[in-house]
Amino acid sequence: MRNALAVGALALVSAAGCLVLAPAASAAPDACVTSTLTTGSYEGVGTQVRKSSTSSCNDLNLTYADDKTVYANDGYAGRLYHTSTSSWKTCDAGYIWLTDGSYAVDSEVLCTDVNDNTLFTVASAANGGDTVHITH
Repeated sequence: MRNALAVGALALVSAAGCLVLAPAASAAPDACVTSTLTTGSYEGVGTQVRKSSTSSCNDLNLTYADDKTVYANDGYAGRLYHTSTSSWKTCDAGYIWLTDGSYAVDSEVLCTDVNDNTLFTVASAANGGDTVHITH
């Protein structure tokens, strides 16, 4: 019995000596970042924000809208600043008409595949001055 215990203990010590610990996983990007903006007028420029470089989101997602007119709806478009032309360009999605309220991430995408640190804004189709939350 003692020989069996001794052999078992020796096997455990030998196995522990061969154990290799895996390196800790590198930190994943933070979850999506949400910014509150005031919209510009049609094709205009409102609050300007830079796309987060630490976020796991690639798109500009509208997750909340509050139109400041009596109609409680408006069209919203993401606009990106292009340094090569020193100008603002409306994203391909154009204006998306929404009523006031909250929206799930990825349900109302204003711009897709936005590069980190890109300057962006949101324009309103009917008027400026609305409050929107952009998750990016």
